[in-house]
Amino acid sequence: MLGRTLREVSTALKQGHITPTELCQKCLSLIKKTKFLNAYITVSEEVALKQAEESEKRYKKGHSLGDLDGIPVAVKDNFSTSSIETTCASNMLKGYVPPYNATVVQKLLDKGAVLMGKTNLDEFAMGSGSTDGVFGPVKNPWSYSKQYREKRKQKAHGENEDSNWLITGGSSGGSAAAVAAFTCFAALGSDTGGSTRNPAAHCGVVGFKPSYGLVSRHGLIPLVNSMDVPGILTRCVDDAAIVLGMLAGHDPKDSTTIQDPVKPFTLPTFADVNKLCIGIPKEYLAPELSSEVRSFWSKAANLFESEGAKVIEVSLPHTSYSIVCYHVLCTSEVASNMARFDGLEYGHRCDINVSTEAMYAATRREGFNDVVRGRILSGNFFLLKENYENYFIKAQKVRRLIANDFVNVFNSGVDVLLTPTTLSEAVPYLEFIKEDNRTRSAQDDIFTQAVNMAGLPAVSVPVALSNQGLPIGLQFIGRAFCDQQLLKIAKWFEKQVQFPVIQLQELMDDCSSDFEIEKLSSVSLKQ
Repeated sequence: MLGRTLREVSTALKQGHITPTELCQKCLSLIKKTKFLNAYITVSEEVALKQAEESEKRYKKGHSLGDLDGIPVAVKDNFSTSSIETTCASNMLKGYVPPYNATVVQKLLDKGAVLMGKTNLDEFAMGSGSTDGVFGPVKNPWSYSKQYREKRKQKAHGENEDSNWLITGGSSGGSAAAVAAFTCFAALGSDTGGSTRNPAAHCGVVGFKPSYGLVSRHGLIPLVNSMDVPGILTRCVDDAAIVLGMLAGHDPKDSTTIQDPVKPFTLPTFADVNKLCIGIPKEYLAPELSSEVRSFWSKAANLFESEGAKVIEVSLPHTSYSIVCYHVLCTSEVASNMARFDGLEYGHRCDINVSTEAMYAATRREGFNDVVRGRILSGNFFLLKENYENYFIKAQKVRRLIANDFVNVFNSGVDVLLTPTTLSEAVPYLEFIKEDNRTRSAQDDIFTQAVNMAGLPAVSVPVALSNQGLPIGLQFIGRAFCDQQLLKIAKWFEKQVQFPVIQLQELMDDCSSDFEIEKLSSVSLKQ
């Protein structure tokens, strides 16, 4: 049952094949068995079991709250959760328990979802590997998959197979790992420059970033207010659409959300592929792009073309400026947002009481890691009076040019853009940490950052396994607020490629009756 999709399990719950309590207990058991992945910071076992019991009572009375009722979900630990610690994987917020739920969390709970726990991340979501939080790095479940280990045995002789596990990508790596390892059926991440799509690609799951303003940010501890979007991680596109339908809509607590009512998100089979125009941005053919990702990208374009879609090369001329532009804008907003963590109202407070200034400085030195402090310093530099015009204002102008590039492409008749999500498949942790955080983030989010600056929807879909037996994902980018059309196209593509299910053989041997996973083979892009 744990290997099924959200929709399939929802049907099983409604038909009485399994109860919410039984499902919750199975997920809690698997969370304990996969503790070595470090996907969760907090496991809310008591809360989850209580919610499952309440769901079970509703089912017995025939009062189901919908498709999410009784479904185990997880939430990234930078979303506020009432009565559950929210840390942002930082010493600054260790022990902090918010007095309210983030809007998206409350909406999930209102629909009967069962909260399994809070997932691990880079500190304050600043990173692209989920390796820089104070609770330690997240390990990619594919490190322990049968597909990867069989390939690795052919190359490694006498090497300890546990010594060089793979990163999940970041910063929502805990949420991606939780979904990939079958410990929940959907998870919330946050996406500021690719932080949902990046780990989704590395962990072989679907990662969806909605249009900016479609889903409320209230209660999401901010990184970059003008780019932050709650993200959704699931095992298939259809499940992402179900969750999005529950979350989308105006929130009076978030003035950036759209005022228009949101129609229910349903994804019927997309039958008009021959009417589509797919854009391939020539600037995304980066020199660092691995040959395998490039090959799958090309094969995906050919797949659409073979079905009658029009595939054309397009230009996003200001793409080359996006990394520098993103860095300036991101760190500037970080400097502003992190000012609230001063040791006075909540969170960590040092023992120094010589003066307010000394306490303030020591608190931030102790509470923030090097990455966060570095971004604060960079942002304050860009916001200095003598630098403001030359850095921040210019970056805002470049951001407008980047957004206009997308507008021009979509106005030319293109329906969606097809791009890589990441430069390569997941890399070993020991290789990943050779680069500093800023360099890694610039490299790993090269295909995703511009989408956030333009406020567009984007989804990463796993397409096939690399020669090493690891997931590779491709990204679809849509028009603003055309999220449903984007997901329809992604669902059609997903059905064609038939991405294989992860084979966590040891876990399946321990609890084989819980999985019932249909073994699919990747056919379309390998031929």
